[in-house]
Amino acid sequence: MQRNRLVGAATCVLLALVIGCAELSGSENQEREPDVVYDPTPPVVVDAMLELARLKSSDLLYDLGSGDGRILIAAAKRYGVRGVGIEIDPTLIERASENARRAGVGDLIRFRNEDLFSADFRDATVVTLFLGPELNLKLRPWLLASLAPGARVVSYEYDMGLWKPDVTRRIGLHTIFLWTVPAR
Repeated sequence: MQRNRLVGAATCVLLALVIGCAELSGSENQEREPDVVYDPTPPVVVDAMLELARLKSSDLLYDLGSGDGRILIAAAKRYGVRGVGIEIDPTLIERASENARRAGVGDLIRFRNEDLFSADFRDATVVTLFLGPELNLKLRPWLLASLAPGARVVSYEYDMGLWKPDVTRRIGLHTIFLWTVPAR
């Protein structure tokens, strides 16, 4: 009887450890919460951002925090560019993928459920973003060090601090910025 209690207690401890480890490993694999609340870019701003980027069909556009995919979809439809959306919210990835399919550009663009701070987008020739002042400042060193000289970065509403924009454009109450990655 004593032996059965010991085995039972050991089994409970082992089971608790296994469940605890499973819970820990599950939380490590969870995507972190988004840094910003989803706020769709107005269509007039999307158009101005794409125009300011001087898109060519040979460009590879990355949209950081791609939301419902509207910037990439517009770019693919109007300019024939290929694009990749980086989005942390899996629900928005599903919506964006469906929007791209319905718009007939699903073959040109794709969406990746990733944290933009760990995503690899150094092959981008154009990067668009609508993130926030702190996030832009956090991204700035990576953009300058990793993107090829001549790559263009277009931001809606938020600048890059000490990296002065090549162009600042006002569209009604909205502001967009363009930077070109300089030669190293």
